[in-house]
Amino acid sequence: MSDSALRELQTLRDWLRHAVSRFHAAGLHFGHGSGEAYDEAAYLILHGLHLPIDRLDPFLDARLLPEERQRLAHLLERRIQERIPAAYLTREAWLQGYRFYVDERVIVPRSFLAPLILDHFQPWLEGQVHTALDLCTGSGCLAILLAESFPHARVDAVDLSAQALEVAARNVADYGLEERVRLYEGDLFAPLADRTYDLIVSNPPYVDAAAVAALPPEYRHEPRLALGSGEDGLDATRIILRQAAAHLNPGGLLAVEIGHHRHALETAFPEPDFIWPEIEGGEDTVFLLSREQL
Repeated sequence: MSDSALRELQTLRDWLRHAVSRFHAAGLHFGHGSGEAYDEAAYLILHGLHLPIDRLDPFLDARLLPEERQRLAHLLERRIQERIPAAYLTREAWLQGYRFYVDERVIVPRSFLAPLILDHFQPWLEGQVHTALDLCTGSGCLAILLAESFPHARVDAVDLSAQALEVAARNVADYGLEERVRLYEGDLFAPLADRTYDLIVSNPPYVDAAAVAALPPEYRHEPRLALGSGEDGLDATRIILRQAAAHLNPGGLLAVEIGHHRHALETAFPEPDFIWPEIEGGEDTVFLLSREQL
């Protein structure tokens, strides 16, 4: 950032306008918590100034100290020049009002399963949930939401990446859930032996090969292992569908996020009567199946 910019940009309002202009000019991609340049610029600036991230207006005309301007310049330049997702710059991500620590060892939390978990999967889930499983847990965000939503449940969480589980362990500890959330390293159901559950959720890798090759630079900072899943994006989902019944209790429910692969999934698996809840991401991003339907 030029010396003149550092000198002329005096207020938070100045920096917000400048950041939005720079973000648009750089053609940044927004898909890791913010949907547009303005929201992401406001978040980064408020975070960089240690201000509440949900209160912008009271500070818009505040003049910044030289060291604050230097701090913002460094943060914004990294976002622009290195195309690093904002969550990795701030080391935090928000999902349905819950804050999680994140870094490049995990994908940035953004699952469409989160609101369904907080709504207790009603009206599709019957009875009490005493045991729940989160496959491909990554940062542990969905496992934590399961524990928060079903306070009497024991939650198991599995990931293939030992590094991801280090992040998940930190988040589990941050929420004081070490006694109720257990972390397992392994490939999907492999480390669970014959354990069974009332509820299984999964946000597995589901990006198809063509989409992986065309990902914007921001997504290339995320672990490739957590994104791609074969030519059609359904390799992991196929395994889940074939093995889930053996790990569900009678009346249990399976919930899996698959992006926009509904047609491909229903073509590959014509027999199950998939339930497609209407959620923010559309009616083809998450499917539900009971144990009996499996």
